[in-house]
Amino acid sequence: MVRDKRLKVHHSVAKRGNSALVVVHPSVLDRQKGWLIMGTQRFACALGRSGTTRRKREGDGATPVFTFPLRRILWRQDRISRPISKLPIRAIRNNDGWCDAVGDRNYNRRVDLPYPASHEDMFRTDVLYDLVVELGWNDHPRRQGHGSAIFMHIARDGLKPTEGCVALSKADARKILARLTPKTLLRVMG
Repeated sequence: MVRDKRLKVHHSVAKRGNSALVVVHPSVLDRQKGWLIMGTQRFACALGRSGTTRRKREGDGATPVFTFPLRRILWRQDRISRPISKLPIRAIRNNDGWCDAVGDRNYNRRVDLPYPASHEDMFRTDVLYDLVVELGWNDHPRRQGHGSAIFMHIARDGLKPTEGCVALSKADARKILARLTPKTLLRVMG
């Protein structure tokens, strides 16, 4: 196995004021994968199918290079136990959606389904949204077309790429969620 030599664990978690900083480093070997570094631990993660970008656009398949505040955790209470975390937690309901329709007044917001414009179904049949961290991307203020529904969530088998999110195994996600606080920031490096 070839190791990603660019990774510097000792610089990847720092205090920023009163905020803990968790860092995602893209792999130099595969732009669709990376390493989430928290303290002295590193966790393999999936990134967008187009890697990372500093110029996020709706539908580009890239994970934004950005320092994200963590808004809240969403979880499927019908499938898994309530996660342990200091972040606000809300159960996903079967009528939860997330609007991704550029031009819609609810672009990049949670919506009630059925919804007439393009949206993601948060109550998915697969396991990807069994645990979700809503990341503060393009929400205050919202800019039309600059990307929506950027989350940290459960990865597909084999860490297959996302549509622009950061994804982890369910076991790793649970370990990480237990250590997050409302002051934690997630930085995706370019």
